[in-house]
Amino acid sequence: MKTVYLALGLLLLPGMLWAQGSEKENEFTMSMQIRPRAEYRNGAQLPRFEGDKAASFINNRARLSMEYKRSDLSMKISAQHVGVWGQDPQIDTNGRFIMNEAWAKLNFGAGFFAQLGRQTLSYDDERILGGLDWNVAGRYHDALKLGYAKNAHQLHFILAFNQNKEKAKGGTYYYDGAQPYKNMQTLWYHYAAQTPNLDVSLLFMNLGLETGDAETETSHTRYLQTFGTYVTYQPESGNWLPVQAAFYYQTGKNKNAQSVSAFMVSVKAAYAIDKQWSVSLGYDYLSGSDGKGDKFKAFDPLYGTHHKFYGAMDYFYASAWQGVAPGLQDAQLGVNFKTSKQVSMQLNYHYFATAAKLDDVKKGLGSEMDYQLDWNVMKDVKLSAGYSIMRGTKSMDVVKGGDHKRWLDWGWVSVNINPRILFVKWWFRYTLSELLHSIPQFSYPSLG
Repeated sequence: MKTVYLALGLLLLPGMLWAQGSEKENEFTMSMQIRPRAEYRNGAQLPRFEGDKAASFINNRARLSMEYKRSDLSMKISAQHVGVWGQDPQIDTNGRFIMNEAWAKLNFGAGFFAQLGRQTLSYDDERILGGLDWNVAGRYHDALKLGYAKNAHQLHFILAFNQNKEKAKGGTYYYDGAQPYKNMQTLWYHYAAQTPNLDVSLLFMNLGLETGDAETETSHTRYLQTFGTYVTYQPESGNWLPVQAAFYYQTGKNKNAQSVSAFMVSVKAAYAIDKQWSVSLGYDYLSGSDGKGDKFKAFDPLYGTHHKFYGAMDYFYASAWQGVAPGLQDAQLGVNFKTSKQVSMQLNYHYFATAAKLDDVKKGLGSEMDYQLDWNVMKDVKLSAGYSIMRGTKSMDVVKGGDHKRWLDWGWVSVNINPRILFVKWWFRYTLSELLHSIPQFSYPSLG
């Protein structure tokens, strides 16, 4: 035997030959996030009754993310621990550290790719599919995403099939409590025009919702379809900011086996007065059901980032209605002010009303005022604070509960510390000749 490393070289040879004459750029990134948020709740999410005391707590997100990239492959693993300060014992042997992201993306060239695993599905303005980053845990899906992206065109096809556990028999019944759907097929197309400055997205989603018998594990999947469009337009002159509009329609069956015919429409425009001040005006309409007729007419915004749209106190689509589904009208007026590059403030007013007319109930639900301050304290550190008040009507008591005569407010302070702690980049370039010449030569000594 003339060389110690010959066997190793032969083992590596097939991979080296495949990449011969090529150069591969590799990147590895590691980031950390600590995000505590202190909240004072005196009617947040739900109105309070007389005598209900305000609640206070501090929740926290601790997240560690690692990502690897090269020309044909990307991978990300992110683990997080979320909870409220004090809920875990000082000596904890039952940690709740979970993988919130774990996916791999394969790039096949010519704009085609496949991404599979646990991942965020965030599309357009996040009304239907959003990452819900405001929530301490966020929102993730176990899915396969097939995609194409080139020039002004993007096309994604998303597939998901959920099951509670590995099974040897018993069918495919899916219990509630994990992902909210059994299966999902989504097609999304986006076109970005340069002239005029117009972006158009089309979405079609088919959801399989489980409605079978839990005792016998009999599966009866109902299918709900949602399709529509999201459009943004940037005027070429003046101080107008991008105008946004969306329309979605729902049909099929819900989990109660009811036939669905529902829709939503939204529009928002904003104007920059100067470099510091801007104003916005918007309106959302989500159809509701009055309990009459054969069709269920209440639109379900599904898995969007609802905190972003329907008031910061999360009265709508983050908490349940009281046995009714009246839909929602939301008229918004906003003011934004940038005091500097580091500090900005916004004040938003919402007037809420039901979309459907309920018996003996007026449509007007009340008003909400939301204030938020954002301060970039230093690189990778952001301080945010907010305060909101809600003034409800008698109708609010009917559809959401509580007593509208009570003072309802909510305040919070959050610190987001999110640095990139490691970034490494390296290249591999090799040829067969270079490989053979790089193998160290070592002769064994003679035993004679």
